[in-house]
Amino acid sequence: MAFTYSRPHAEVWVPDASPLEAALNRTTDLGIVAHQDDLEFAALAPIAACLEDSERWFTGVACTDGSGSARTGVFAEYTDEEMRVLRRQEQRAAAEIGGYSAIFQLGHPSADIRGDGHAALVAELVEILTAAQPVNVYTHNLADKHSTHLAAAVATIEAIRLLPADQRPWRVVGMEGWRSLDWLSDDEKVLLDTSGHRELAHRLASVFVSQIEGGKRYDLAEEGRRRANATLLEPRAVDDVEELSLAMDLTPLVHNPDLDPIAYMTAAIDRFRADVTEALQQYFPPVGSDL
Repeated sequence: MAFTYSRPHAEVWVPDASPLEAALNRTTDLGIVAHQDDLEFAALAPIAACLEDSERWFTGVACTDGSGSARTGVFAEYTDEEMRVLRRQEQRAAAEIGGYSAIFQLGHPSADIRGDGHAALVAELVEILTAAQPVNVYTHNLADKHSTHLAAAVATIEAIRLLPADQRPWRVVGMEGWRSLDWLSDDEKVLLDTSGHRELAHRLASVFVSQIEGGKRYDLAEEGRRRANATLLEPRAVDDVEELSLAMDLTPLVHNPDLDPIAYMTAAIDRFRADVTEALQQYFPPVGSDL
């Protein structure tokens, strides 16, 4: 099985050395993200679920090459090429710990998928999705403030929309990243329980030394977010779970290609605005009112 890659450093690796076709045929859950480590920090729930269920397998796609990563300390003098090589090694190590069916590293510079290389990325994702035909797809949410995250999420939606209707995944969710999703109405939140997987989260995070020791404690931040999500989800009830990742449902966008993603997102924001307005109007009458 061969794939058409647009970047020279692109690769796919199967941790248990199964034939690639078999690794993709068994894939049920596919994560498509911008950077190495985005899967491990954002998609902990499906990674853990696939490890525990012999009928489910997780495959990951990291779209960029990691060469533009922030660096300090022992990594401050690393060249872009040295960082690219290190980040690839880290992602492979995480895939092995997480028991991934396969891991694609497509090797795009970050600016590439935000610009001239975006169409090439979409074409690559169409090939991967066609080969794997996953049940569930996980990507970044469409309110993410990181422009490369947003480009990867848009490419994912575009690629799925190009598939025949009967080959599209059953569910597509956008995960938290550089913006939390607690603002979504409760009935719109996709709740991904990560309770009981703290050790796995630590093991996955620990391989990304270039990031954690390079100036960004993503491991502590993501654990804190998951614990906060669980506790702050409902103010009038005790916690049902210890840790929780939040996501938004993007499935309507791929099953209805005529649905405008901008309108879809602004409608969710408008519902949040309406919720806040209604709550405040109980205490603050509209300006100009005689009340």
